[in-house]
Amino acid sequence: MAKKIKVYVEPNETIDDCLNRIAQMGYRPVRRIEKPVFEQTGTKDEPVHSHQSILFECVALES
Repeated sequence: MAKKIKVYVEPNETIDDCLNRIAQMGYRPVRRIEKPVFEQTGTKDEPVHSHQSILFECVALES
């Protein structure tokens, strides 16, 4: 089975930059997972949507 890695899109990085970084590492993305990130601000108990966390599951390129 091919080796899988997980790569997060870093803050202040575009998705294109992340995909280029994955290609330079010798991998290709096979799955994209987006999850909302919530933060509690102020005195309210309700969380506020902060940003999306984007994760790519990648497998090694075959030679």
